[in-house]
Amino acid sequence: MRSREAARRVRHLRVRKKVQGLPERPRLCVFRSHKHLQVQIVDDTKGRTLLGCSTKDKRLKLGEGGTVGAAQALGELVAKEAVGRGITRVVFDRGGYGYHGRVRAFAEAVRAGGVQV
Repeated sequence: MRSREAARRVRHLRVRKKVQGLPERPRLCVFRSHKHLQVQIVDDTKGRTLLGCSTKDKRLKLGEGGTVGAAQALGELVAKEAVGRGITRVVFDRGGYGYHGRVRAFAEAVRAGGVQV
């Protein structure tokens, strides 16, 4: 039997076969731990991280709402930073996680912030 983490890695590899970050449309990848969410915007052709943020970030104003609220706040911060750096279109890499809960709240907040996901 596979562990949950091993199964997620297999799903992530399946997603990564199809999703590639290009200079005109970099990849927005998500890592979810029990408490926090970490995201990066990556240009895979150069192998560079263009932007990286986490719910541990000091710029983030966390209030009520728990982890889903933190994911929404992180999405707003990432969208603001990305638009400030001229990134308006990205490819979303959910990292093998299901598209619900924190991952969905984050993606919708990034879309609402003006980045086409």
